[in-house]
Amino acid sequence: MTIQAGPQTKEMAQPVKKREIFGWAMYDFANSAYTTVVITIVYSAFFVNYLVPEGAEWQDSYWSIAIVISTVLAMLLAPITGILCDFSGRKKIFLGITTLLCALFTAMLGLVNPGQIWLGILIVVISNTAWMLGEVFCASFLTDIANQQNMGKISGIGWGVGYVGALISLIIALKVVITADPDTETTTFISQNQLAMVFTGLFFLLAALPTFLLVKERSRPQPGFETIHFPTLLKASMKRLAHTWTIVHQLPILFQFFLVFLLYMAGIEIIVKFFGIYVEAELKFTTAEKTNIFLALQISALFGAIAFGYLESAIGPKKTIFLSLVWWIGGTLAIYFLRPVTEFLSISITSYFTAVALMTGAGLGATQSASRAIVGLLSPKKYSAELFGFWGFFAKGATILGSLSYSLVADTMGRESGLLVIVGFFALGAITILLVPLERGLKMAREEE
Repeated sequence: MTIQAGPQTKEMAQPVKKREIFGWAMYDFANSAYTTVVITIVYSAFFVNYLVPEGAEWQDSYWSIAIVISTVLAMLLAPITGILCDFSGRKKIFLGITTLLCALFTAMLGLVNPGQIWLGILIVVISNTAWMLGEVFCASFLTDIANQQNMGKISGIGWGVGYVGALISLIIALKVVITADPDTETTTFISQNQLAMVFTGLFFLLAALPTFLLVKERSRPQPGFETIHFPTLLKASMKRLAHTWTIVHQLPILFQFFLVFLLYMAGIEIIVKFFGIYVEAELKFTTAEKTNIFLALQISALFGAIAFGYLESAIGPKKTIFLSLVWWIGGTLAIYFLRPVTEFLSISITSYFTAVALMTGAGLGATQSASRAIVGLLSPKKYSAELFGFWGFFAKGATILGSLSYSLVADTMGRESGLLVIVGFFALGAITILLVPLERGLKMAREEE
């Protein structure tokens, strides 16, 4: 690496207090409202069933367009904005901009009426792009507030707190804001869904305030960039991006992990992006049933994140990811064989699906928390935002890979067949994660400090 670290600042020398960790974790709490209410449960299903005209041939694909375009934008912007953060030493400013954008455009979804498909797609693209970039900026603080010994634990705390945020925001959205019967009170139901988007935007904005009030800006400008203007900073960042191959050469284990991460994350992204659509359109669950199942899933994921967090401390993040992926394969196959199993056991689909969701959901936070911890462990602190930018790049690549693969199979062969796509991604990830030499990667990262 050609850029040398500057002198240590007062903020960097200060010990990390519990309230700062709390403030960092609160961003997971805040942004979980967006991904849960907008992307996974409420707005995705509302978009497919009410914005898209009834009988349209490519219902799921319209939603995929919004997801794929926003993901491509975030994929392209994440590395360059990560470099900008490292050069400027102003992570909180970039995080603040993306937070405001996401909250504002989430609230603007309340203005979109049935039939306005492309307006809805445009607003989702902007809000989701901002959300994904904000996730990268927030994750880059992990190397500032954690060390090698507690990074997995702190990352897990963030995911656990995130599930609490998802739970609270979803309960308010579906139990307080959206109360009308969609069959008998359609107009009111549509208005309440629009109001729920305004609520979600405000929830995100207010819940994120502790992050900006409590987390210290420990990063500092790279030497020579202390007072530089943005155009020059952007030019330097673009030049740095053009020499990305040097980073790949010096941190090959990290980029090997990124490729493995791309595979299994594609399966997770399918579940996150299409869960609401699947249970409502394929299984014909009512809004109440869907809500109860997802709430159960969040509770399971919360306790699972805690349990797997202790497991990660004992066996390490690599083995934790492997076990969580095996866990996911079992749960996904259980859903694939849902109909024959429920007929054989003479139980309701709702009861069976809820039981599977409770079991499988325990592994959700473990996979993503351990992944974030590995990136933090394999990243030199002074390049944290840049390397987490590449983490974001591959995460968005996983969204594109997963969304396109699933929607193509679901629209041509049926949504049940699409479940096998998820199993395939998890299986590939489970096999290849064992091949990543994590200890050698840790040594390389420390040599670059």
